[in-house]
Amino acid sequence: MTRILLVDDEAPIRRAVRRFLEHHGFEVGVAENLAEARALAAADPYDLQLVDLRLPDGEGIELLPEFAHTPTVIMTSYASVPSAVNAMKEGAADYIAKPFDHDALLLTLRAALRERDRPNTDEPDDEGTDSAPRPGLGLIGESQAMQQLRDQIRRVAMTHSTVLLRGESGTGKELAARALHELSPRASGPFVAVNCATIPEGLVEAELFGHAQGAYTGAVKARTGLIQSAHGGTLFLDEIGELAPAAQARLLRVLQDGELRPVGSNENLKVDVRLLAATHRDLEAMIAEQAFRADLYYRLRVLELSIPPLRERREDIIPLARHFLEALAGSGPVPQLSHAARQALESQDWPGNVRELANALERGWVLSPDGCIEADHMGLSTGTPARDDEIPNPAFPTRKGKGSSLNEYFRHFVQENQGSMTETELARALGISRKTLWERRQRENLPRPRG
Repeated sequence: MTRILLVDDEAPIRRAVRRFLEHHGFEVGVAENLAEARALAAADPYDLQLVDLRLPDGEGIELLPEFAHTPTVIMTSYASVPSAVNAMKEGAADYIAKPFDHDALLLTLRAALRERDRPNTDEPDDEGTDSAPRPGLGLIGESQAMQQLRDQIRRVAMTHSTVLLRGESGTGKELAARALHELSPRASGPFVAVNCATIPEGLVEAELFGHAQGAYTGAVKARTGLIQSAHGGTLFLDEIGELAPAAQARLLRVLQDGELRPVGSNENLKVDVRLLAATHRDLEAMIAEQAFRADLYYRLRVLELSIPPLRERREDIIPLARHFLEALAGSGPVPQLSHAARQALESQDWPGNVRELANALERGWVLSPDGCIEADHMGLSTGTPARDDEIPNPAFPTRKGKGSSLNEYFRHFVQENQGSMTETELARALGISRKTLWERRQRENLPRPRG
């Protein structure tokens, strides 16, 4: 049995990830700091380490030289992605950004284990020796739409062409992108995923393209950009429609010439990356409004894959529900859905798609007292779709006198404070991530005023 050492100082993350990995046949040891991790790994070496970048007694990358023969996957929040990429240069097998999709985590870990077992030759590894089930590519569902998508991914993955992934928020675009990478000739190279919506506009060029020493105040040393970090592998730009115009022009040059110029540098660098881009926006309409470059759009749309929304593949809802409940249960008993709960699940439109479904099931799993989940445990008793922004959150309280709608409080708080707070400060004050803040802005038609 493959043994994984999980190192994270947040108990809820340790519990959830441990249950998920044990359900998928791994033996999992857990530690909450570097000292515990060193003791466990020294006593009985593990096959793989899954380590948070920031720990109470240091950084997870400190384990890399000490356990150089054990592949290590770094977990990190977006703000630390460049550090995680640098960790890969120092020997980390891969990194995955929080919050992560469990299926994406599984793909990442299995890829790291395959790379560990790959013979030291130029011959490709034998897929037949991988005990991990690959036909589903992590994309669950037997509807005609999902079968067609998986077939398209297998064909498209073997090319070097740029791919534009289109679909609503929460449909699994990053999971599809990871499957494209895993099945491609670049699978042994890095997979770098970037959500363009979460990068502050003033930093996007430095983050993507890197910068030279002294390029601007505070740039005390040169920094490798995320595009260059994907050299030899795959770069996934999620929410490409949010990319600032200046960054669009720079990205076009990368696609046209295979080279980039770091901010403040006079030299161009050659890069070999396959670009996958994703969006839920109408890029054609943005082109008409001169908000997106037409030449970049045509460069991105060499191949196009559409990820179907959940409401268009309702026959996949119950199989997905079983998958999420099994993952939540881990090695324990799997909660059951009552007949009414199954009907409620199948009747929803799920505007948040698979992500919203997973949230509703987790809520039902937590609130069901006897292992049988009813519709009201998931917040579906009214017959209206359950939305994650209608779930009470201690860090996101309802204001007296403003009604019970968190949507109403969200709009009021953002409009009242966005003039004096950055997006990071707003997200922290609301107790949510920058990505969730951006998604809720889109859903509430409340974009941040530019300038």
